[in-house]
Amino acid sequence: MKRLLLLSFCFIVCIVTPRAQVKILFDATKAETAGNADWIIDADAFNISYSNGPATIGWGNDANAQQTPTPLQGNITAGTIESFWKGGLSYWAVDCVKKGYQVATLPYNGLISYGNVSNPQDLTNYNIFVVDEPNILFTTNEKVALINFVQNGGGLFIISNHTQSDRNNDGYDSPEIWNDLFTNNGIVSNPFGITFDLSTISGNSYNISTNINDSLLHGSNGNVSQVLWSSGTTMTLDPAVNPTVKASVYKTGSSNAGNTKVMVAYARFGLGKIVAFGDSSPFDDGTGDTNDQLYNGYIADANGNHQKLIMNATQWLATNTTLLSGQINFNCFRKMKDVSIMWHTPTEIGLSYFNVQKSYNGKDFFNLRNIKATGASNYSFIDSDVSKADKHYYRLEVVNSDGSKTYTKTIEVKGQPSSPILLYPNPCKEIIFFSEPDVSNVIIRTVLGNIALTKTNITNGQLNLNALQKGLYFIEFINTNGYIATERFIKL
Repeated sequence: MKRLLLLSFCFIVCIVTPRAQVKILFDATKAETAGNADWIIDADAFNISYSNGPATIGWGNDANAQQTPTPLQGNITAGTIESFWKGGLSYWAVDCVKKGYQVATLPYNGLISYGNVSNPQDLTNYNIFVVDEPNILFTTNEKVALINFVQNGGGLFIISNHTQSDRNNDGYDSPEIWNDLFTNNGIVSNPFGITFDLSTISGNSYNISTNINDSLLHGSNGNVSQVLWSSGTTMTLDPAVNPTVKASVYKTGSSNAGNTKVMVAYARFGLGKIVAFGDSSPFDDGTGDTNDQLYNGYIADANGNHQKLIMNATQWLATNTTLLSGQINFNCFRKMKDVSIMWHTPTEIGLSYFNVQKSYNGKDFFNLRNIKATGASNYSFIDSDVSKADKHYYRLEVVNSDGSKTYTKTIEVKGQPSSPILLYPNPCKEIIFFSEPDVSNVIIRTVLGNIALTKTNITNGQLNLNALQKGLYFIEFINTNGYIATERFIKL
């Protein structure tokens, strides 16, 4: 449909593991086959017209994509060629099936919804939703569905085109339609930190991000060494509203570490992710509706690097690479002369490292220690410098392999009691005694930091431990001033 441009880069490989049973839904409700476009994975009928907005069935010769591509995708093997299906995105879809993903189409009369149990193609049934150059505005309900889909863990593939690319003559083109979703969704303004510029970029070369951890440029499908772009638009990023948003490709002449003139970007929002392209040409495989003039931007242009870029982006969306800070079991407790910091991770796919951070006021944090993610699920660190204040605040900065960061809850640890606490007998069988006279509460934890027993309103300086299994425990004594001391004991 359009062509031009070229550039080379340097790179390293970053292996990503895809989720099992990934399901990808390609949208066809927004006039994606209007005019000289064919942004679908397969069509068996060509009987749609887009004269002035929505599809009209029964006359016209634009592609009418069906829900299930045929022949069935279960017949695809490693040697299957893209002409297995008939659509401008068929090569991309066949590549997805070869990865073990399942693909489907939301037909022209389908419903974009999230949480609608009566809709068999509700977005809750899919991992990724692809919308390639929409030419009809999203409705209010559709906007809510898309935002909620991403916020709750979905991956949204956003593909735009140049300004004045209105293919169905309804007064709106894809940059305007995407910007309307970003700024007029009724939930949150600019959730992804992206705005499409109303521009036309053609005949220009492009610049690459220097971020070696960029999963779109350096993924398991190959390192991107060339990009050839055609009439498209750029994006402006706003990290102030979404700190995770990053650029992969820029227009030449702009900074390759800035937030303007961006051609390819990605971000996280809530539990999900988005990838955004400013041009639809790289996705075109040159086949599909014979009534359209199509070009092979997917594999022939840029020596096949568009295929690498698009599949890396697809796999990044399909992969649960975020270790959410809320998933970490993070605990801190006071010993007599230091603070013990422990945490447990349920997964470490795509995780790079932790920064153990400390503050004296709960606001201004500094790094105590950088700890690399090793694949182990249990970590610990001892802070021995606890003499500067009676109160200390701790949190973890969780850094993913793509550079994005999240933070655990902040835990306040108060100073120590005025005198050591003696436990006896230790080891013990049923009853343990302690010497601290003004203890108000007691918390007993396992070696992983999990609470095994709590007691309040302690008055007699002793505890019955019959409820505990045999093993090593930590006991926290909280006195009437709120100070905490920690000792360990063995239950026989």
